[in-house]
Amino acid sequence: MNEALLRSLTPSVLAILVRRGADFAAAEDAVQDALVEAVRTWPDEQPRDPKGWLVTVAWRRFLDATRADAARRRREDRVEEEPGPGPAPSVDDTLQLYFLCAHPSLTASSAVALTLRAVGGLTTRQIAQAYLVPEATMAQRISRAKRTVSGVRFDQPGDVATVLRVLYLVFNEGYSGDVDLAAEAIRLTRQLAAAIDHPEVAGLLALMLLHHARRAARTAPDGSLVPLAEQDRGRWDTASIAEGVEILQTALARDRLGEFQAQAAIAALHADAPTAGETDWVQIVEWYDELAALTDSPVVRLNRAVAVGEADGPRAGLAALAALDDSLPRHAAVAAYLHERDGDLATAARLYAEAAEKASNLAERDHLTRQAARLNARESR
Repeated sequence: MNEALLRSLTPSVLAILVRRGADFAAAEDAVQDALVEAVRTWPDEQPRDPKGWLVTVAWRRFLDATRADAARRRREDRVEEEPGPGPAPSVDDTLQLYFLCAHPSLTASSAVALTLRAVGGLTTRQIAQAYLVPEATMAQRISRAKRTVSGVRFDQPGDVATVLRVLYLVFNEGYSGDVDLAAEAIRLTRQLAAAIDHPEVAGLLALMLLHHARRAARTAPDGSLVPLAEQDRGRWDTASIAEGVEILQTALARDRLGEFQAQAAIAALHADAPTAGETDWVQIVEWYDELAALTDSPVVRLNRAVAVGEADGPRAGLAALAALDDSLPRHAAVAAYLHERDGDLATAARLYAEAAEKASNLAERDHLTRQAARLNARESR
């Protein structure tokens, strides 16, 4: 069973059902039913036109559910609209569906959560982690969003800012999480940049390219994480870096700074340094100041504390960290790193172990556990 094929076809099939008049919640249920049927039958014989097959089955499931609903009489005229057995259109509907999910009837946060769940394929747990809220809270938010758009005609697309936020979170999950969605996020952002002349769209594309350029060096052959300072920079994708920097410079020249441009500027400074020791941390701190002013994000301030620790010394970094809530994800890991640089190995080892217990994925947990073990071994000598 080609799960990657099913995942890639799902947004387009969902978009086709929505355009044919299905409300979002009913369309999503119908597509899920079609996917279950595909998993059951395709191992024996995969259809020649997988997308057309999914559209046909999903539409039939939608019609079956509609007939059983109280609104059956108002919807029976759609029976004749069932798609024929021929090939389905080859147009990529995914980006359009992102805009449709950013519906004006939803708040920005609800639209992002709904799109990540329905189109991006992320789990409720992954979305909750991205938003720093409990999983139960995010589940309620997604359920409310589905109820809000249930029965709504998706003929009023949402705004660019919401779509950018979704693409950013999808990329982050693909880059560092359990589901590989980074390349898909880059592809869709390229489409958006080609269609819309917007500096923040360009900023997001530049940010993605600059981060993705380092991907090959982020893990060792055994799958363990390699920190930025220890990465083999010869494995970085110089073509992607050059493209990202060029896109960023063009966007910055328009003097309409946004958070994605500021993040891309930080990534560009890392990419520009021949070695970790030559990183311009002073400039990075200045960009984090800009970014904090734009977003007032605690995660940004956490990353800024690391940069301050590199630019002005670990005690300055710890002072910046002291102003933040210690329940923030990765707070313990940052504190451990700064304490280690300050020579307090016992405290650093304890904090690395604490951070490992809170880590959101196995690779990060293993890395932090090894860091704690390394320092404990040094302390026991």
